[in-house]
Amino acid sequence: MSDNNERDELHRAIWSIADDLRGSVDGWDFKSYVLGTMFYRYISENLTNYVNDGEHAAGTTDFDYALLSDEKAEEARTSLVEEKGFFMLPSELFCNVCKDAAENENLNEKLEQVFNHIENSAKGSEAESNFAGLFDDFDVNSNKLGATVARRNEKLVKLLKGIAEMKLSDYKDHHIDAFGDAYEYLMTMYASSAGKSGGEFFTPADVSELLTQLGTVGKTEVNKVYDPACGSGSLLLKAEKALGREGVRQGYFGQEINITTYNLCRINMFLHDVGFDKFDIACEDTLTKPQHWDDEPFELIVSNPPYSIHWAGNDDATLINDPRYSPAGVLAPKSKADLAFIMHSLAWLAPSGTAAIVCFPGIMYRGGAERKIRKYLVDNNFIDCIIQLPSNLFFGTSIATCIMVMKRGKSDNKTLFIDASKECVKVTNNNRLSDDNIKNIVDEYTSRAEVKHFAHLASFDDIKEQDYNLSVSTYVEAEDTREKVDIVKLNAEIEEIVMHEQILRDKIKKIVVAIEGDHNASV
Repeated sequence: MSDNNERDELHRAIWSIADDLRGSVDGWDFKSYVLGTMFYRYISENLTNYVNDGEHAAGTTDFDYALLSDEKAEEARTSLVEEKGFFMLPSELFCNVCKDAAENENLNEKLEQVFNHIENSAKGSEAESNFAGLFDDFDVNSNKLGATVARRNEKLVKLLKGIAEMKLSDYKDHHIDAFGDAYEYLMTMYASSAGKSGGEFFTPADVSELLTQLGTVGKTEVNKVYDPACGSGSLLLKAEKALGREGVRQGYFGQEINITTYNLCRINMFLHDVGFDKFDIACEDTLTKPQHWDDEPFELIVSNPPYSIHWAGNDDATLINDPRYSPAGVLAPKSKADLAFIMHSLAWLAPSGTAAIVCFPGIMYRGGAERKIRKYLVDNNFIDCIIQLPSNLFFGTSIATCIMVMKRGKSDNKTLFIDASKECVKVTNNNRLSDDNIKNIVDEYTSRAEVKHFAHLASFDDIKEQDYNLSVSTYVEAEDTREKVDIVKLNAEIEEIVMHEQILRDKIKKIVVAIEGDHNASV
């Protein structure tokens, strides 16, 4: 089966589950149940396959962990927690719970018990922070599932059955990353119908792809990839696609302030088969309480921070002395934190690193504190490229955003401006970046060539003359697509039309005179 056919079949199955189960539960809320169940199935099969592979390699070819007694399995608890980060009894595996789910009057309690046991198994281990609270949004006793226990269990049975029938198992036999692809599709499906709330934490795959390609130009590997506003983690995981699993040596780091999204991000890491020791996602306010001081600097930073949100700013007197913000001598406005994310990212960028960050367009030209921060960035030669994106790329907003690419170790003191506002294809109500669109942008970023109406390489003096305005339209002249008119030819055509009109008038006049003559003669 081809990748596309396999992916289409998977997507149809996901849509069928969502379509069957939504109703009493809002589609946006239901994502937590669908993704949580997918995660439960994934770690069950992941652990089972890991134990079985070890036993089969040792010569016990008929061994199946799912059939082992709980008492016997307990003997391996300590070693499995060390190696996998968690432990599950055979009776708690997804496949075994599914077997009698329809007949289990206490299914909701059983699932709650299983989820608690999974989280508790990681306590005291290196993986504790990666598993703590992972199932918090999977509330088996929520009235959203039904008013009675029986109704809730009915929904849970449908959910388990739907996920069990999805062709996700034994990922080694799949041409695609089945669990990971299912996650991406679900998030796209729900985000596109959730309006603003969807776009706040999910960056479309095409934009993620562009950011990652920009950030990895000239690189075959990086030490770590970091996203200071990681949302559901889709951007972080694109680095593996660009560089390969071994290309991200020390793993994936991110911070997210929303607890639900933070849980989704950690689930996403597991569903993409990232080991517990290869990611560190924190839940806190990045701008005021960063959680990765000991891990920076990062050679790759990719991010789509929230646009123009409020933050502490000057209300917190300590922030102006924060080493992330103090170099600019001013803080981003309290009502517009965009450049605070930029300064944070720059501070944690490695000398050989690249940061590619989606930006609200206003920060490129507004005055006041934002101009002072832009001046600092330009004067110190940190800005490598500004790219104007097409409008309507993101869920819940039609704003035409920009990308700022920053480097600490630039080879020249020039800044490339690319007008990619026309680099898109129309898909239903949104615009999308095709593979060709992404290639055109990345090729131009790599070559830094002067292309009329598309790209301009501006010197430091050019930007200084424009009072540190970084809007792409200031440096790249838009193509005039209006129809060019030949005035001489137009005048000749008008003269000819006037002449023909006069001839017609003369003919009409003769006809009228003739008619009047005939009328008088008859009288």
